[in-house]
Amino acid sequence: MKAASVFILKEGIIKTSVILQDGREFNISYINQPDVISLLHDEALQYDEQPFNVRIESSEATFYQINRVKFWKYVNSNFRLQNYVKQYYRHRLSESSSRLQRLTMNGKLGALASFLRDMAFKFGQPLPESSKIMIDFNVTNEDIAGFCGIANHTSVSRMMRKLKEEKVIEFGNSSKNNRRIIISNVQKLDDYIAY
Repeated sequence: MKAASVFILKEGIIKTSVILQDGREFNISYINQPDVISLLHDEALQYDEQPFNVRIESSEATFYQINRVKFWKYVNSNFRLQNYVKQYYRHRLSESSSRLQRLTMNGKLGALASFLRDMAFKFGQPLPESSKIMIDFNVTNEDIAGFCGIANHTSVSRMMRKLKEEKVIEFGNSSKNNRRIIISNVQKLDDYIAY
């Protein structure tokens, strides 16, 4: 049965994921800007009955809820909105293809490095008077494992420790950026990624 509504994130940070048949969570993406949340999911449900999750990661998030039938009538009657929906699907397809390529071409460490680069792009804040980038978002090793196709969070901990020892990353230690991941050497991080 199709969802009766289309949901659009207005503001906030959310994580989308699906629950696999074995009960594990496979993370799809973090979204931190206005975006259609249920559109891709609803169309995918024609072929896939796995539960789709949306978890609010910020202190709050605001959504628009639009009746699905009215939404599609409006899309079909509005050329600009049709173009937006086409762009949305193209962007999501390109994003998924790139992610799949990085997961298959890289080992676990490369997948982790690629994930950290994506997080730096979405949540990165340059640190003053340095070339370091702080990922201004708390992400757990369990969530990282879910994004990178890694079996468990202890493997992520081991790889993060390796990156820290090689001075690729460090962890914030002030009260302001406690446990934030800081990319110390972007070039070295990129060396782990097969593009």
